[in-house]
Amino acid sequence: MSRNSVLHRSLVLLLLLFSTNAGGAEPAEQFFARRTVTIVIGYTVGGSYDLYGRMVARHLGKHVPGQPTVIAQNMPGAGSLKAANYLYELAPKDGTALGMIVESAALEQALANPAVQYDAGKFTYLGRVATSNNIFMQWHTARVQSLEDAKRIETSLAGTGPGSIAETVPRLLNAVIGTKFKLISGYPASSEAMLAMERGEVDGASSSWAAVKVGKQAWLRENKIRIILQTTPERISELPHTPSLGEIGDTPEDKQVFALYASGSAIGRSLLGPPGIPAHRIPSHGEGPGLAPRPHSGGRPRIRSPDERQRNPGSRISP
Repeated sequence: MSRNSVLHRSLVLLLLLFSTNAGGAEPAEQFFARRTVTIVIGYTVGGSYDLYGRMVARHLGKHVPGQPTVIAQNMPGAGSLKAANYLYELAPKDGTALGMIVESAALEQALANPAVQYDAGKFTYLGRVATSNNIFMQWHTARVQSLEDAKRIETSLAGTGPGSIAETVPRLLNAVIGTKFKLISGYPASSEAMLAMERGEVDGASSSWAAVKVGKQAWLRENKIRIILQTTPERISELPHTPSLGEIGDTPEDKQVFALYASGSAIGRSLLGPPGIPAHRIPSHGEGPGLAPRPHSGGRPRIRSPDERQRNPGSRISP
């Protein structure tokens, strides 16, 4: 599907959000006239979250009754969990604050990430702008050029926060299949992480495939990077020789865990709002294309420690 058609579908859905009105409530056109709608983006400028967030901000205002001003505001921190916490706790709940945060926000809550201060099931989910495929890449001079190499040789990766895919996936790989990724945390987002890789501060980095194929064409053309993993359930046609997260794992239980993380690619770059937005400003459940499903609140899977695995060498995952 083209970018224009995806954007059109998203705008149709958001138009439903802002134009729905209940009897006795202030009309949407009157409410949004001369107001500003802010789209909070959980990462810095230059990555795919920023790209899609600003694309929606550029076009949304003219399709909303009252034609409000729509702006994008970057709020990086903790792998976009800072923005998620802001939307949940502090942002206005009147439809003037929306956000684009990490696709694994619900999973981070389920895994008891201490940075989480929200209930993912209570956000107002509006729709998906695009699916995503986050990739892990190594600079061409690094000793590690594959996942198999990473099982034998320690290699450094730029981390972009405790809730980011750039950190959660390498930790999962280390725990489950025994890779030796060494995370160097502190980079705000993928743009800074890729710059650090290019400068030689780290061996590898993570970003979205969309951002790399558009913004780093010279790297691809000159073979400056080796993509060693894509976080989709299956390999995409553009990366047929790169293993996918959904295909790795030695046991059925391990494969289930990787499949859970890979499922975030379907959520992708989605738009959401705080909990408690008045009912007359949100569409009914299932209305419009691309609504992200609400996460369920099941049990929290846990990675077993090396000592536990030594005592009982079954699955690395506890329910």
